[in-house]
Parts: sequence; C-alpha cells; structure tokens
Amino acid sequence: METETIPAAPRQLEKRPGLQPANDAAKYADMFSALGAEPRLRIVRLLLAAHPGGLVAGDIQRELDIPPSTLSHHLEKLKSENLVTVRREGTFLWYQANTDALAELLGFLYAECCTRNRAISGKAIACCR
Repeated sequence: METETIPAAPRQLEKRPGLQPANDAAKYADMFSALGAEPRLRIVRLLLAAHPGGLVAGDIQRELDIPPSTLSHHLEKLKSENLVTVRREGTFLWYQANTDALAELLGFLYAECCTRNRAISGKAIACCR
C-alpha cells in the first residue's frame, strides 16, 4: 500500500528564547484561534489520544458525532495552521496531531509566563511536573 504525505500550507516553526517578535505572535494567535472552536479542540484532543498512529476522517466523525462536511472544514482549518498533518494510504486519509507544532505553541506561552517573568511556576503546570 502506497503512503503519501499531504503537506500543509508552508509555515516555519522557529524556536526563539525570550520575547517573541510580532510576526510570531500573529502566527501563534492564528494557531490559538484555530483551537478556539470547540469542535476543533475536541478533534485535536482525540488525535493526541490516538498519537502516533492517527485516525481516518470517518473514525473522527463517528467518535465526535460531527457531520462529514463540517468535519472536513474543521480538519482543513487545523491543517492550514499546521496543527494536524494528513497522509494518504490508498484511499484513506489519516490525520495526526502535529505534536511539534503543539509543543512550540505551548513553549510560546511557557517562555513568557513561566521562565522570563515567573508568573507561573513550571511545577504548577500538570505536564511539567
């Protein structure tokens, strides 16, 4: 069975210490905006639970009870913000959470709140304990 990775819109994810430039803030705002819709947040959480294998669109649709056309719209938005990746295997499209992009998004917040000004202790964050 042939596997083909379908690329998302090109978006460079860079790691920079300290304050993020305005263009990075805009990029992260777009990513947060994509996650701000409840169905898309549920999709990302489901794909994280299925990581690293991912899920086909039909399984996501059945699990979350989202109509196929609506699901397609949400998956496309997540893909365009590089929050999910998609690969083709035969006739199936497999969706996966892009954990590198999600880690960078969390790092963007963490760099400001937990390192530079210590507004929140890293130990107070469940994933950092």
